[in-house]
Amino acid sequence: MDAVAARECLVRDLGRQPYEPVWRAMQAFTDARGEDTADELWLVEHEPVFTLGQAGRPEHVLAAGDIPVVHVDRGGQVTYHGPGQIVAYPLLDLRRLKLGVRDYVCRIEQAVIDTLAAWNIEGARKPGAPGVYVDGAKIAALGIRVRHGCCFHGLAFNVAMDLEPFHRINPCGYAGLEVVAMSGLGGPGGLAPVKQELLQALAGNLGLRLRPGSDALPGVHLPQHTGL
Repeated sequence: MDAVAARECLVRDLGRQPYEPVWRAMQAFTDARGEDTADELWLVEHEPVFTLGQAGRPEHVLAAGDIPVVHVDRGGQVTYHGPGQIVAYPLLDLRRLKLGVRDYVCRIEQAVIDTLAAWNIEGARKPGAPGVYVDGAKIAALGIRVRHGCCFHGLAFNVAMDLEPFHRINPCGYAGLEVVAMSGLGGPGGLAPVKQELLQALAGNLGLRLRPGSDALPGVHLPQHTGL
């Protein structure tokens, strides 16, 4: 891919978090940012939750059971987040990076493909179905929102997780779509090594200089109810 000018990006490794406070915080961050606000990249492992995007249809949630369903403002259909999955939220000013939405999505997908390659797992794109697949089974889902040229939401990457909840939905709106995790393909059984590889792949593909930041959600400009 063509190189883009490297920009500093603050990384927040948030650990395990419930979904809604993180979602509200990324909305608030995006609404409050100005032309000079530094980009951020948030990594999180969510508590179990189904999220239904703007194109989502309730009938694609087959049997949620005890897992909450949250209607959100990202693109796409329904997906599952849970322990053992890396969720990455790049909060970027795409105008500064000179990236269009399609190019941005392509670079996110490439970062996952590059990460998988470090464990000799061959990831691929599927035309018309954003995300990354291994032999036709989905290993990473993408859903983004762009507001005033700045993106939020992002990527969910299955590393070492219980895949049973995916049987309770039509993943990304596709009935019977097979879903896999790295641990079932000879990959690692924990998040730490994959997280580091993914960070470097995202930095390389998006033209970012990563700088370690806090392990907490930003508190500035956030409504009181979104703080942890």
